Amino acid sequence: MKSVHIRDVPGETLERLKRLARLHHRSLQGELRAILEQAGRLAPPAAEAGGLDLITVDTGGGSNWRREEIYGAGGR
Repeated sequence: MKSVHIRDVPGETLERLKRLARLHHRSLQGELRAILEQAGRLAPPAAEAGGLDLITVDTGGGSNWRREEIYGAGGR
């Protein structure tokens, strides 16, 4: 099973998660796993997660979308 390490969690957030874990009779790790599993179910199925459907329109402009046109002579 894969692991996730999260740094710099505010103390108040950690305490709230611990209280939530106790409320659900879980360890903190079990509570975090349940939260992640619930969030993961919100993601679209793999078949739908392909790319973005982009719609283009003709603006009448003559841009080639070159780097210089977007960022100017100095580039980025």
